[in-house]
Amino acid sequence: MSAAATPAPAADDIGAAVATTSAVQFVSPMPGLAPHTSFTLAQIGESSGLYALRAADADVRLFLLDPRTGAFGYAPRIPADARVAIGAADDAEVALFVVVNPSAEGIRVNWKAPILIHLDTGLATQIILDDPAYPVRALLVP
Repeated sequence: MSAAATPAPAADDIGAAVATTSAVQFVSPMPGLAPHTSFTLAQIGESSGLYALRAADADVRLFLLDPRTGAFGYAPRIPADARVAIGAADDAEVALFVVVNPSAEGIRVNWKAPILIHLDTGLATQIILDDPAYPVRALLVP
């Protein structure tokens, strides 16, 4: 399916729309995490926008950040086929997250491969953006 991409939704109340703990079901395994597709998404403490994504059937965990909770300037265009894959009619139905990793230099963020989660159903997918402006391992600067 080839429909036009649209800008990612604004921060508004996305964080409030994602429950403190939610079931997440990926439509296909994320690269490097096969065969796991069932996860839980839980907010970490009282932090704004920081979550743990844990596999339901294994000791697998990723840290996710809702980039709209900070002034990161991250506004990728979400391909229409990615929304269709998780059953979202438009961007307002989608929460967008990026994977974060601690490193010796600080916190690294994968801007290249955001995770999209349908706010109502919990269906999810990870996409790879074509835009070269988004690196795989960007260092977050405070």
